[in-house]
Amino acid sequence: MLTAEDALRLNVLLANQPLAIRINESTMTVHGLTARGEAEIRLHPDCRAEQYVKRVKEMLSGYVLGSPGGYPVYLQRWTRMGQMRDESLEQLLLLGEPEAVVAAVCAPGLSDELARRAWWVTEDAENARRMLQRQAVVQGRMGSVLANYLAEHLPFESEPDKMIETVRLVLQPGLVDDAVRDDLWRKAARRNAYYVGFLAALPDALPVAARAHPLAAALSAPLAAADPRAALLARTLSPAGQGYLDTVRLVLDKPTNQDVVNSLFNVVAGYFAPLRPEGVPDATIEGLESEAEVFAAASGGALGRLVDQVAGLREIVHAMRVMSGLSYGVVRPVFGDSTAIGSLMRRKLEPLFAPLRRHIDLLRGGRG
Repeated sequence: MLTAEDALRLNVLLANQPLAIRINESTMTVHGLTARGEAEIRLHPDCRAEQYVKRVKEMLSGYVLGSPGGYPVYLQRWTRMGQMRDESLEQLLLLGEPEAVVAAVCAPGLSDELARRAWWVTEDAENARRMLQRQAVVQGRMGSVLANYLAEHLPFESEPDKMIETVRLVLQPGLVDDAVRDDLWRKAARRNAYYVGFLAALPDALPVAARAHPLAAALSAPLAAADPRAALLARTLSPAGQGYLDTVRLVLDKPTNQDVVNSLFNVVAGYFAPLRPEGVPDATIEGLESEAEVFAAASGGALGRLVDQVAGLREIVHAMRVMSGLSYGVVRPVFGDSTAIGSLMRRKLEPLFAPLRRHIDLLRGGRG
């Protein structure tokens, strides 16, 4: 049981229909977010602090969910699977339970207003990333708040996969200004995992200057526009496409760990996806090379006509087809039985990366 004073004040708080509740266990304080501002209740435990906090959570759960046993176990199983009903999300933010907040921010029905309440309860980088996966949040008032928080927090991230995802989410249109974008780009020179996030978020608008490929001028614009594959060729040879390839080359020269390599392959394969509508295969580099040779020789439609008309395009189409098939299958011979990172990983990957660099340099007009 709670002390009489605490029980009374908590019931008054709940009767006033708070928007969210959080519990500060270090100060033994319950905070409530209401339409009129914030309320604060200092607890007066008559037992061990952790035991008393558990009683408070049970009281909140009983009032909000009708389940006095605390945050239900079956809900905990659902939290990270996005299986909460939209009508339950408001209730989850009244439980003073961190896992319940995770349930809310993972839900497909998360709104901008609920994101505001969840952020008031817990300012957490992982939750911010989850919320920026929802367009309702990205396009709402909370989008820029969360993005700027993540940009400031990014130097403290140590895992490359989280760096990549953070940069990708932060660079969604309209969230941060050019100064923040340019600062992230400068920092990418020291942490090239950031570059992968840029490649995913801004493939055609990277903050880098590049010239068009020498063969770009030879393409017929009407012909290139007649076929998605030919349009991809024009995109790749354009200044923006050349800047994209320059950035891919930077990452490929010095990836820090296996997550960076796998993420880079996924992003690059996505860029060249119009050349492989059947989907990405689980193929080795040797398999991709053999298949691309056949593809380049037998391309039909507008792309095939371009290849026939412009000398040197066949080799470029071959290289693009290889890029479109990049997947874990290429690096499985190394990653399948190795946990190497850094320079050791790069030495092991060199036999696989050497042909990829040649293809990228060909697509960059022979620039090494």
